[in-house]
Amino acid sequence: MDVLIAGAGPTGLMLAYELALAGVDVTVLERLDTRIEQTKGSSLQARTAEVLDLRGLLGPIRARELPREEVGGHFAGLPVPLDASPWNTPHPYPISVPQWIVEEELERAAAARGVQVRRGAEVSAVSQDSDGVTVTADGELLRARYLVACDGAHSTVRKLLDVPFPGRSGTFRAVLTDVRLSSVSDEVPTSVGHFSTMTKQAGEYWGMLVPVGEGKYRFTFGRDGVASADETAEALSVLYGEETLIAEVLNSSEFGDATRQLESYRYGRILFAGDAAHIHPPFGGQGLNLGIQDAFNLGWKLAAAARGTADVLDTYQVERHPAAARVLRHTAAQRVFALPGPSEDVVELREIFTDLMRLPDTNRYLAGMMSGLDVADRIADFELVTGEGPVWLSTLLHSDRGLLLDFEGRTWPDGWAERVDVLQVKPDGEHDALLIRPDGLLCWSGGTDVTVALTQWFGVRAG
Repeated sequence: MDVLIAGAGPTGLMLAYELALAGVDVTVLERLDTRIEQTKGSSLQARTAEVLDLRGLLGPIRARELPREEVGGHFAGLPVPLDASPWNTPHPYPISVPQWIVEEELERAAAARGVQVRRGAEVSAVSQDSDGVTVTADGELLRARYLVACDGAHSTVRKLLDVPFPGRSGTFRAVLTDVRLSSVSDEVPTSVGHFSTMTKQAGEYWGMLVPVGEGKYRFTFGRDGVASADETAEALSVLYGEETLIAEVLNSSEFGDATRQLESYRYGRILFAGDAAHIHPPFGGQGLNLGIQDAFNLGWKLAAAARGTADVLDTYQVERHPAAARVLRHTAAQRVFALPGPSEDVVELREIFTDLMRLPDTNRYLAGMMSGLDVADRIADFELVTGEGPVWLSTLLHSDRGLLLDFEGRTWPDGWAERVDVLQVKPDGEHDALLIRPDGLLCWSGGTDVTVALTQWFGVRAG
């Protein structure tokens, strides 16, 4: 076995797909017997949509998108929508789709490539040596060259290894529950709108009710600890009127606003990704998106390590640790604005910041940050003209290989043909050549010897 993955959430399943795409032998171990169809993590941000699109995975997910008003993202629930269109993306609005649907589609895609997801297989022991990792799961000893912990905020792997998880404890708790309603008032929304229009406060309660399809709603409200069905019904009636009645509580969980991050994402042959590596307040649905992007960055690098073709695994820490640290900072900042019952000073600060968000440069900056589109070396999708006709760049990155775009018909060094595709395209008056990593990021654009970049990212020349 090349790689074991602990956790069949979106991070683990995306990573499994990436590894299988590269021909790596991978198995996913999942503690739960069945997937919980809870609507947490219900927004795909623009960069995550691009990532999924680069692998041809977005279509089936987008086909199950919930009805949504075409409004931009939000920062701290402030009423000015964030406009991501200046970042040149085909996905300027968040895509509303429950996390379990994302998981279902990713598992289907991974299974089509031979990935086995073993459910009811809880990890109970982990050890490693210079050659690999030994894992005990469901009483069985398993051996692999690498283990990746994608097992969530309460990561079993992290606890078994006694890895410190430094950060800040939470200041509030809230309940997230999925319900069916037997009757609704006029105050109940009929589609997903902007965060600022969806949140309500009445008396001691604050919350948000969102339609999620098939007659179900996601109800989030402030409370320290999991609420009973009666308590959920009371909060709902206070916020949305006495006519709004619950027919059934489907599931319930709690969350808070703690922020924590591992100092290192790698401990020998054991790596961490997603919530196992970092947690933060759930503003803007960043957890789901950050985890998928962790997996997308790690997958091709871990595959190269497993195959012995390139030594790039440590760049996962270099690139993804700062990305998560930034999300932790801006979600912590949003907490100041978003918590219910703010002081008079915070109310005034909200008003000033709302005015600032109407400035194009401020809005663009925040939109890039919240959507993930401001990632370094990102290439926006664009149309190329080849000898066979026009083609979009995103359609050329469905494999695990690098891509060298040649706009001038040059002769390129051999020795990387099994790892990098070379495509001659019509000159566009802007580029000479572009070398693109398997995760769609630019790693060379001319001006220096391409063999340096090829060796750095794809290993030494073959032969």
